[in-house]
Amino acid sequence: MKKIVLLSLLTVLAFTTSCKKDVKDAVEPIIEAEKPVKVEEAIRIKFALSPKSGSTVKGNVEFKQENGQVEMIAYLNGLNPGEHAIHIHKTADCSSDDGKSSGGHWNPTGQPHGKWGKKEGYHKGDIGNFVADENGDAVVTKTTDQWCIGCGDETKDILGKAIIVHEGVDDFKSQPSGAAGTRVSCGGIIK
Repeated sequence: MKKIVLLSLLTVLAFTTSCKKDVKDAVEPIIEAEKPVKVEEAIRIKFALSPKSGSTVKGNVEFKQENGQVEMIAYLNGLNPGEHAIHIHKTADCSSDDGKSSGGHWNPTGQPHGKWGKKEGYHKGDIGNFVADENGDAVVTKTTDQWCIGCGDETKDILGKAIIVHEGVDDFKSQPSGAAGTRVSCGGIIK
């Protein structure tokens, strides 16, 4: 009887030790925690464009900054069908009837006026031309890493500037503004 009890105890002890070892082996080793990666939150600004110079041109513009890129989407209506210019101007002041209170093109790097991306130079406000359909509606988009929203970098920050829509077409040559003509709509890029 002593042998049976002793044998039973040894079996239980062996089984328990074996199970503990299996559980211990199943635990993953502790590793050093990785540093958290800062993920940039999207920044959005949406504002209205108001008619200028006796026009009926209005719309909405949205800028969205995410992952180092700024995307602009402008929805416009009331335009004459055909091609028009759109630019970023120096100041978010659209108080004058002709839109000239917004100043000239935004040109923080002192480049000549031109077509975006050309090696001859261009203003960071030289967005370019777009086409309004037969109803006078248009959607204008642009995405770039050369703008930011409220970052404080004077060569990139569009906050405090204005969007101007012109009646005419930018010729990408005439200095300092591309001879795009009358300012028909204006909106300030403000939070």
